[in-house]
Amino acid sequence: MSKIKLHNSKARRKELFEPIDPSNVRMYLCGPTVYDRAHLGNARNVIVFDVLYRFFREIYGEHNVKYVRNFTDIDDKINQRAKDLGKEIKLITDETIAWYLEDMELLGNLLPNEMPRATNYVAEMIIMIEDLIKSGHAYEAEGHVLFSVASYKDYGALSGRSIEDMIAGARVEIAPYKANPLDFVLWKPSSDDLPGWESPWGRGRPGWHLECSAMSHDLLGDTFDIHGGGNDLIFPHHENEIAQSKCCFPSGGFANFWLHNEMLQVDGKKMSKSLGNYFTVRDLIEKGFPGEVIRFVFLSTHYRKPMDWTELKANQADSTLKRWYDMCSNLEEDLKPSAEAIEVLSDDLNTPAVIALLHKHFQSKNFAQLKADANLIGLMTPEFKDWAFDFDLSKYEEALMEVRSEAMITKNFDHLDDLKDKLSKAGVEIQMSTDTVKLVPTLKLDLAKLESIL
Repeated sequence: MSKIKLHNSKARRKELFEPIDPSNVRMYLCGPTVYDRAHLGNARNVIVFDVLYRFFREIYGEHNVKYVRNFTDIDDKINQRAKDLGKEIKLITDETIAWYLEDMELLGNLLPNEMPRATNYVAEMIIMIEDLIKSGHAYEAEGHVLFSVASYKDYGALSGRSIEDMIAGARVEIAPYKANPLDFVLWKPSSDDLPGWESPWGRGRPGWHLECSAMSHDLLGDTFDIHGGGNDLIFPHHENEIAQSKCCFPSGGFANFWLHNEMLQVDGKKMSKSLGNYFTVRDLIEKGFPGEVIRFVFLSTHYRKPMDWTELKANQADSTLKRWYDMCSNLEEDLKPSAEAIEVLSDDLNTPAVIALLHKHFQSKNFAQLKADANLIGLMTPEFKDWAFDFDLSKYEEALMEVRSEAMITKNFDHLDDLKDKLSKAGVEIQMSTDTVKLVPTLKLDLAKLESIL
């Protein structure tokens, strides 16, 4: 078996990954706050963890990996969204969760083993808060309960920041009831028009950071293998999770490895509504980008590097995948992933190296291995439902063959060049050999232009 090395944010370097129990490998990903459609950046850590999940299932066995991804359905953004739309909060969260699951499925992601909702774990959160107060790590103040950062000597170890840097760099709520500016909320009061649960500190709701600690502990235990998310969560969210979890469960180690993916850009710029380059996953799907094409573009950049989404990359991915499908569509052979694919993926989930290997398989006409290694990272799997074969271009291929045959006889290629030009402008890639013609639809396919040709 190849030695698996992953970049551990806690150590700030690649380390050898050895699971606590190879028959029960446990991983947790911070999931979405469910108030609106998932944007393109939200999908990146899901795809990264889906590759990790598929890889671990291949290495340790399908039933020996437990993957948990939560839904945050208690949050002020959700409350505001419900108020703005005049809808009940549960209607908002249920609808958004359904959208999210549908969009992630379109990107070829497997379902995690567990998908807990924060609202189902409030009782566990209250017990954690009570334990933290008893052990001197939390205090009550004006209806709030706050975690005392000063009580945890290793605070800042994950992010590598000093207390001064954290105060300067964080959006710290200035409140008179805080003993320390970095102390964070475990429980806060709820007015009558907001969701609330009865507690020893009055009717209220939990703080965001506490939610993941309660859910991960209940489903994965005091110590588990991997915790992950976008690198924007390192501080304060993951820093706070570590502090409260280690203080509440001092015999455990919480997460042994921390995996964080870099952010996403669009055409070289940070994705922003003000720049007009903000896209949800659904936006791209409705623009005609197949989920597998989106996934391919994501996997072409290593998860620890900034990823730049461009239409050029999407068009190239579309063309590549269609060529691969064309050669692999009728394969009956079912191979295991190659040792080379396992080896490169073992090096900190090096998906660009796997894709380079897939190109190598294609060039050497090793199509069965191409498909098997593509499956390892969630490409060319049954989940994608043959999107590459949605358009029948056979009548245009026949017409092009006839025009080419006529041109070969008359030596007049004007009509042939004109037809090829029209097909190209309609978004069709033309592949011609000595005795064959094949047309492949691209992402720029324009049906209106195509139908006007013949």
